[in-house]
Amino acid sequence: MSARKPIVGVPACRRMYEPHCYHIVGEKYLQAVADAANCIPLIIPALGADLQLDVLIDQLDGLLLTGSISNVEPHHYDGSPSDPGTLHDPHRDETTLPLIPDLIASGMPLFAICRGFQEMNVAYGGSLHQKVREIGDYGDHAENPEDSLETQYGPSHGVELTHGGLLAGITGKRQLTVNSLHHQGVDRLGDGLSIEAIADDKLIESFRVDDAPGFNLAVQWHPEWKPAENPDSTAIFDAFGDAVRLYAQSTAR
Repeated sequence: MSARKPIVGVPACRRMYEPHCYHIVGEKYLQAVADAANCIPLIIPALGADLQLDVLIDQLDGLLLTGSISNVEPHHYDGSPSDPGTLHDPHRDETTLPLIPDLIASGMPLFAICRGFQEMNVAYGGSLHQKVREIGDYGDHAENPEDSLETQYGPSHGVELTHGGLLAGITGKRQLTVNSLHHQGVDRLGDGLSIEAIADDKLIESFRVDDAPGFNLAVQWHPEWKPAENPDSTAIFDAFGDAVRLYAQSTAR
């Protein structure tokens, strides 16, 4: 019998497709967990308080927080009301925001991407810019929806990695070139978080939780897009997968 692969939970988004609601996750995230991290992805429904989070944590070996076209509701960080028509997902907020600190405290590895990066900042008391392009000297970090997917997920801008940080250690580099597909970004960094990467325009692009007992990393870009074709993305998912396997061995359920 082959050795048991560790299980990585992937919280879903909740979408209405009339007349029913569905809980969905983009395949690229699931495939990245399966192939690049060599773990089993398990979709977690966005049922909020109906989930027993302590029981859920006991069944997992890691967590991946995905990107999404929805935004965190601004009342979670005392932000101003969103513009009319802004897509929110309160069910996902109610699932992920309470889950993140408890999971980090447990020592379970966590990797957060795009919306997940923003959720993680909010979960630790941080706030968000709702429209990065309208703030100070920041550039427009959003993709052009008329471009092909290859162009949207192609190289966009540089990020400088924190000397001696986790990302610098994982990649062996001081600078990366990343894709950029987001309208929102970090305003105030959450309590106990340390910057791992910063964009050319000084927008925070990656952070981690200080003094956490296990692996954790949040990035604003999308390393899940064809990670096998990008050595930096491969290295990040390798590190996450290795941390998940180590955690699984240490808990040995």
